[in-house]
Amino acid sequence: MAKPKVRNEIRFILNGEDVALAEVAPDETLLDYLRLRRTLRGTKEGCGEGDCGACTVLVGRLLGGRLVYESVNACIRFLGSLDGCHVVTIEHLRGENGNLHPVQQAMVDFHGSQCGFCTPGFVMSLYGLWMVSPEPSDAAIEKALQGNLCRCTGYEAIMRAARAISDYGKAAKDPLLVERKAITARLEALRDGTRVEVGEGKNRFVIPADVDDLAAVLEAEATATVVAGSTDVGLWVTKQMRDIAPAVFIANIDGLHSMSEDKGVISIGAGVTYTEAFETLSKRIPALGPLIDRLGGEQVRNMGTIGGNIANGSPIGDTPPPLIALGATLTLRKGNKRRTIPLQEFFIAYGKQDRAPGEFVEAVHVPVPAKGDHFAAYKVTKRRDEDITASLGAFWLKLGKDGTVADVRIAYGGMAATPKRASAVEKALLGQPWNEATVEAAMARYADDFTPLTDMRATAEYRALVAKNLLLRFYAETTGTKAPITVSRYEAA
Repeated sequence: MAKPKVRNEIRFILNGEDVALAEVAPDETLLDYLRLRRTLRGTKEGCGEGDCGACTVLVGRLLGGRLVYESVNACIRFLGSLDGCHVVTIEHLRGENGNLHPVQQAMVDFHGSQCGFCTPGFVMSLYGLWMVSPEPSDAAIEKALQGNLCRCTGYEAIMRAARAISDYGKAAKDPLLVERKAITARLEALRDGTRVEVGEGKNRFVIPADVDDLAAVLEAEATATVVAGSTDVGLWVTKQMRDIAPAVFIANIDGLHSMSEDKGVISIGAGVTYTEAFETLSKRIPALGPLIDRLGGEQVRNMGTIGGNIANGSPIGDTPPPLIALGATLTLRKGNKRRTIPLQEFFIAYGKQDRAPGEFVEAVHVPVPAKGDHFAAYKVTKRRDEDITASLGAFWLKLGKDGTVADVRIAYGGMAATPKRASAVEKALLGQPWNEATVEAAMARYADDFTPLTDMRATAEYRALVAKNLLLRFYAETTGTKAPITVSRYEAA
């Protein structure tokens, strides 16, 4: 393949201004750029790890020819990943006739701000929600604000403000919607189909022109750090001070954002974010909807990718256990050669995956459970929202006509050095009647499969007990227990 044309600067729109930068470090964050280089200091630094939301901005990108604005964490978003995007900060908000923006005015009138440090982040998250849902439900507001923390207000004043935004203006008249056609044209003009290479020597980064170019780049630089959503790699820089250069940014490669279904198998490109995947997965495999809703906050879901969650190989990654339980396969690519393996075989040991130098995750293929199959995934954390898994259990079950277990796959995260199947438990269930006695007998086999660790998220004893009880919960749900397993406060009300 001929080497594509190369550009030596990144180009994006910042608020209303076209920006071209030739001097950008691979690990320079959007937050540092805004505050230090542009003195746009309404975007705050709180946690530096994508948890508190004080740094929230909107990033507009072309997705399937459509301009989409999403809230993101500027503290862990690398500047190099923004080529061809529109960055919108709190300073760009404006109402009609020089007034405050409706989101800002509602926050003022309903006392949604006290110390004010977190307020710009809340405003930007609510702004992103308001553009797509001018009359949101309380559940939608809370989902949009999962990634925003406030130590002062208790949130109810912010909720009241969020409900009232449309009383102060119409979303259809908002500048970002009115100017959408013009911004779309400007972003399309930035998409010139070239490879971007910025910096020299090791202190450089590359944005491949397309998937084929990505394969060529990684063949030439097999040790480069591949950065998709940066929801994990961002913390390597901000918390661990790790060197990620040379970096290869893949977030905006169109060929990695495809999703399709053929013969009951959903194929998901490695660059598909949780937000992009949500509609399809929650519809076709309903148990995945509530799980995705608990993956970080909205900003993290808008950035993080399913392929990145797999490729990272973390033992507490949230997507591998349910995908393993569903029997997913993984397509790996090196140059022009591809191979497909069962997802469970990808994870070899802690920090080690079945991926050769220069090879990358291209797609994951997820079978949709057949009619009559049972599937569930349960995430256990210290707090319900925006928290890292202590233990996650996923279960797929096929029963025979006689009520015995015809086939079963059980996988866990947080219980071993890798996402791992509970093989001994599965063996104890196979061929047995699906009843409480069988389940309780199988629970005794967990010790054969797992020796969990104690860490800041849970003790080994707690994890061992939780793992057993999640199987019991799965049994209760599949046998039609009348007792509610989980009740949201909206259902309770």
